[in-house]
Amino acid sequence: MSTLVECVPNFSEGRDKAKVDAIVEAMKRDGVYLLDREMDADHNRCVITLVGEREAIQEAAIRGVGKAAELIDLNVHQGAHPRMGAADVVPFIPIDGVTIEDCVAMARHVGAEIWKRFQIPVYLYEAAAATPERQNLENIRRGQFEGIRAEIATNMARRPDFGEARVHATAGATVVGARKFLIAYNVFLNTPEVEIAKKIAKAVRFSSGGMRFVKGAGFLVRGLAQVSMNLTDFEQTPVHRVFEVVKREAARYGVAPVSSEIVGLIPKKALEQAAEWFLQVENFDSSLILENRLAAVMGGKAAVGGLRAGVEPFVEQLAAPTATPGGGSAAAAAGAMAAGLATMVASMSRGKKAYLQYESQLSAAIARLGRLREELKAAVDADAESYDAVMKAYKQAKANPAGSEVLVEAALKLATGVPLAVAEKSHEVGQITQSLFAISNPNMKSDLTTAQALARAAITGALANVDINLVSLKDQIFAAEVRKRIGIIGN
Repeated sequence: MSTLVECVPNFSEGRDKAKVDAIVEAMKRDGVYLLDREMDADHNRCVITLVGEREAIQEAAIRGVGKAAELIDLNVHQGAHPRMGAADVVPFIPIDGVTIEDCVAMARHVGAEIWKRFQIPVYLYEAAAATPERQNLENIRRGQFEGIRAEIATNMARRPDFGEARVHATAGATVVGARKFLIAYNVFLNTPEVEIAKKIAKAVRFSSGGMRFVKGAGFLVRGLAQVSMNLTDFEQTPVHRVFEVVKREAARYGVAPVSSEIVGLIPKKALEQAAEWFLQVENFDSSLILENRLAAVMGGKAAVGGLRAGVEPFVEQLAAPTATPGGGSAAAAAGAMAAGLATMVASMSRGKKAYLQYESQLSAAIARLGRLREELKAAVDADAESYDAVMKAYKQAKANPAGSEVLVEAALKLATGVPLAVAEKSHEVGQITQSLFAISNPNMKSDLTTAQALARAAITGALANVDINLVSLKDQIFAAEVRKRIGIIGN
């Protein structure tokens, strides 16, 4: 199974491009990709965004820390942003095929290696923290490089998680951790008075009574006061809400935001939330975005984003305040998923020594499930199209009653036939799935149970759509035939 992890190391260098280039070059490895790099001269800090396979990105991070230790001397470093190390913060963020617990293990491995290779003490933070008080980066970094250097040997609370109680002479100490996706978001004010930015930051950050999942501080950047923030859970505390609160707090001091900036990358969903809020679009949902709709129609899966990227557009279309896609399409999708799961189980058992006697049965199941899966996938669109055809027929009937009854009846029969076929095919998927329990790996019983549940859901949903159309049909011979087929499904 492939794994995808994001790493966003922050280095205490934002003015010398050659040094940043060298650090980035040190982190280049097969299986690791550079997504973004940000340099800020006022903060004297750079943020590098990498994504890659679990093993490769660990080594990339370690090498980046080592190169930063060669090039950056904190004894002469000056900048607006707090710092305690040449490589200041190294967080790992789960993307695909890994959990936050996996990233915790990665952080601990990387922390141990940093001390072993470079003699740089390491502190663990966020989800990787060994103690609750070290979950917050501010607690670890209090006093910055100079403060830690003065206390690390004498204050037990400042002892590192990896390494001896002494800072590296020039590279200081590094913080390594695991966390959810974080948005680094800064708002510039139309004043150079940094004290105002600090007061606003105090009002918005959670640690001093502000918004949950917001960390903040005030700095002077490019001649303007800046409210610098980290949003640690944008789904619960969205970017637009943070901006509005900063704007309101700024008005108390007679100032206003002039711009804002994203440092690093931001999830598309966060911008969709902001668009909905500020534009006040009545029927907004993510399926209205062209690229999202294209991904849903064309079946594309984002290179970064994992399994969710493939299913999310369809789920959001179901949630949209539109009649289609609806329950019929959802039923067809459930049937297709049931067929997919059953195929997986059969495929993973076929060819294995313990199941050689069932080779022909497994092969037949795989072949039939493959056809059913394709037909059920096609029914996802066919169901929506049949509903649209009914609506069009009724609209034509209203505009021109003459001869319209035939059009409406034909459309209703189509809208009945599609979900009826979905129910029949899902019923067959369920029967094949049941047969696999006795001839496949028992350790995959949960997958077959899930497939059965999905098949039953598909049948129930599809037949509900059949029933609602039968009520309107006038052709009772057709209706009787449909009910006969339903009876076969039930037996």
